[in-house]
Amino acid sequence: MAKETTYEEIARDLKKRLYKPVYYLMGEESYYIDRIAEYIAQTVLNESEKEFNQTIVYGTDIDIATIINVAKRYPMMAKYQVVIVKEAQNVKNMEELSFYLQKPLESTILVLCHKHGTLDRRKKLAAEIDKVGVLFESKKIKEVQLPGFISSYLKRKSVEIEPKATEMMAEFVGTDLSRMAGELEKLIITLPKGQRRITPEQIERNIGISKDYNNFELRNALIAKDVFKANQIIKYFEENPKTNPLQMTLAVLFNFFSNLMLAYYAPEKSEQGIASQLGFKSPWQSKDYLFAMRKYSGVKVMQIIGEIRYCDAKSKGVGNASARDGELLRELVYTILH
Repeated sequence: MAKETTYEEIARDLKKRLYKPVYYLMGEESYYIDRIAEYIAQTVLNESEKEFNQTIVYGTDIDIATIINVAKRYPMMAKYQVVIVKEAQNVKNMEELSFYLQKPLESTILVLCHKHGTLDRRKKLAAEIDKVGVLFESKKIKEVQLPGFISSYLKRKSVEIEPKATEMMAEFVGTDLSRMAGELEKLIITLPKGQRRITPEQIERNIGISKDYNNFELRNALIAKDVFKANQIIKYFEENPKTNPLQMTLAVLFNFFSNLMLAYYAPEKSEQGIASQLGFKSPWQSKDYLFAMRKYSGVKVMQIIGEIRYCDAKSKGVGNASARDGELLRELVYTILH
């Protein structure tokens, strides 16, 4: 199997102005598809060249024959023409693109943005695109990869972020990278003059997450078996249900204790060993799991995972006629801590 092209490789070549005649950008994560298409749209041609040589169309409004005819045109008073097809998943008979791929114009940069799905890599069209151009799959990021994404994004902007602030953003926003980028840009704009480091206090002021009463802090209180702190947080959640929905809390707790269960199976019970087992980029992310393993047995963790599932079912009305979300969470936390 051929090695898959990465976003970093594409970005590096584009910055060097090393272009391919065809870019087929596909996948469930729209963030990277949009970034590549936007970069090509913004940088290949100057403003005067774009008027005659840049075409942006939508898959719902165009057929494959028209796309091929446009791609076969030569640029006017420019080295390249750029053709971007958004929502390419709606183009019918895409396999007919094979006719153009036999001899694509080097002066055309054809970009097809296929979101919420992929081409079947076993079919002839995928192999033909890969041969003459770029076939890129933008995959959904995993939760464990979010801290790395946040740090890398801010590093490109020459901004640092404190570890706790990173966890707060990951927990609050989740794996929607487009939304995450928007929230990070908001934080960058609100940084005081001369400050290039994002803190939990700044997030609390500008994003609306409490730095002391959030799912991240509840998780830490459970790891430390701090009964008083855990109950303080639950009380805050009960008083602010709209900003602290139970389903989000359950997702955070389930993710942590599921990973903790996996950590018990790590061949090496060290920061590096657990990081490798759980797919973390940095060993420091394993510290909480090592600490929790000293507080909870494997049998207890299995019981906790079952209780989280049971709480989730009850929150959706299964076997529960009257208990409110706050009561369900309080009961769950009691079970976890005792």
